[in-house]
Amino acid sequence: MNANEATVNRGFWSTLGRLPGVRRRRVRIWAIIVTVIVVSLGIQEYFGISFAGDGLRPGIMLVLFLAALACEYIDSSLGMGYGTTLTPILLLAGFQPLSVVPCVLLSELVTGTLAGAMHHRDGNVDFFRDRTARNTAILLSALSVAGAVAAVTLALKVPKVWLSGIIAVIILSVGIATLATIRRRLKYNRKQMVALGAVAAFNKGLSGGGYGPLVTAGQVVSGISPKHAVAITSLSEAWTCLVGLAAYLILGGSIDWMLAVPLTVGAVLSVPVATLTVRRLPEVVMRTSVGGATCLLGVLTLVKLFC
Repeated sequence: MNANEATVNRGFWSTLGRLPGVRRRRVRIWAIIVTVIVVSLGIQEYFGISFAGDGLRPGIMLVLFLAALACEYIDSSLGMGYGTTLTPILLLAGFQPLSVVPCVLLSELVTGTLAGAMHHRDGNVDFFRDRTARNTAILLSALSVAGAVAAVTLALKVPKVWLSGIIAVIILSVGIATLATIRRRLKYNRKQMVALGAVAAFNKGLSGGGYGPLVTAGQVVSGISPKHAVAITSLSEAWTCLVGLAAYLILGGSIDWMLAVPLTVGAVLSVPVATLTVRRLPEVVMRTSVGGATCLLGVLTLVKLFC
């Protein structure tokens, strides 16, 4: 080995050695930012100070921020759970659907795009070099448009109870299939991916939720690694949210910025640590988590439907 090669190799290994430190700094910066926001809103609520005028109280904004942070952390780590959990929480808290839906779509649009980029940066997926990952993301994004259009067209013609039941059964079946093939290396199946992607996009366009469980677990069953599946779902769901939000605004809807801002900020701040979580989790753990979460959501959907 000559001197130049030795210098290059030392530089390479030195760079690798510094990477964990870079990630630790990212986590520290994240913790500082979250702490500042929590303390600031907490102080405003305690002393009755509000910079939002007649808008939401600082205490409510703090709760929204933390709820979005937690829900998006789960979503960016497992590829599911943000809209599925946050939307019913906001509705139960008394927010109106016409305020909740566009705000959730906006925050998912921002975080999905950011999560896809961060997953790529952290090495969970390579959209430039991995042709399968890139083509799957493009395919799912295209299906999002078709699903949204189909949902709008058929929503008034097909009984929602039937659609909800079918979707719940599909989600549960995909979850069971994921758990049943935890230790098997599957071959990529494009036809399965097209079918599941179309159903998931239709579900998203019809109900505003349920996209992640189908698409993430469906990719795993179709032969894509869990880490790739989570990253691809984040990116493709961002496109789905863009289409849904655009349709909503074109039809005369509006965005409640007092609700949108804490949700978006909280969701965005979860992404840097969520992508590091995905990077460190073994594939078997990822597949088990995705399969278990998908089964749970399928069962809960069925229980809600018939109870």
